[in-house]
Amino acid sequence: MLKTLIEKTKKPSDKGCSVWEGLRHAGMGVSATTFTFVNKCDHTVWPGILGKPDLGTSGFELKRGSTRTFDAPPGWSGRFWGRTGCQFDDSGHGTCATGDCGSGEVLCNGNGATPPATLAEFTLGSGSPDYYDVSLVDGYNLPMMVDASGGSGLCATTGCGADLNRRCPAELRVEGGDACQSACRAFGKPEFCCSGAFNSPSACAPSMYSEIFKNACPKSYSYAFDDATSTFTCTAADYTVTFCPSSSPRYFFTACSSD
Repeated sequence: MLKTLIEKTKKPSDKGCSVWEGLRHAGMGVSATTFTFVNKCDHTVWPGILGKPDLGTSGFELKRGSTRTFDAPPGWSGRFWGRTGCQFDDSGHGTCATGDCGSGEVLCNGNGATPPATLAEFTLGSGSPDYYDVSLVDGYNLPMMVDASGGSGLCATTGCGADLNRRCPAELRVEGGDACQSACRAFGKPEFCCSGAFNSPSACAPSMYSEIFKNACPKSYSYAFDDATSTFTCTAADYTVTFCPSSSPRYFFTACSSD
């Protein structure tokens, strides 16, 4: 079960920043993990957060060049992704071209991403290592990298910095070319989905399509049983999730830096 993810605001007037920060300042020994989201794309991204029960903040706007941070308690488990091409009205209602969570709102309210979408997945330890990965099993819509800092262990950087939309096979490309489907999503065959008779590591081998993803992004999950080269561990770390890591916006600012 996912535990509550509590946003740490960054306004100068907010003393203590979050409930978890407050507990630490009170000497209660709570050790939170900080997630920092960075948007280096040349456009706005609307990250989604999957949570059950409700995570408190399940989706938000991240403008080009901006950052935003959140604290998560030990034992938290969940996933993040970026939505693109979103059109929301003043009341926060609307839809996104890729990664839409079907809520009709900026907040995803416990809904996951509609494939195809690049996913960053985490299971935080509690006195034990964190497990994390970047998955293309549900397809790809944005370059995304995860960096660990301040932890112990291997703590490797992982993700997919390549623009797979440009090299996506025609049969996997979504209309408009803004995302690339997985072979499972495109064709629904058990051998691509690792389902039915193919539901085991020995029976489900990489396909020619998953190999395209793997060759471009060797540290990312490319199909369901790609664990050996795609799952990473780190203990007591903080994490930075960067969208479009190779981009360099001309202007850089920090979200929520003023009232």
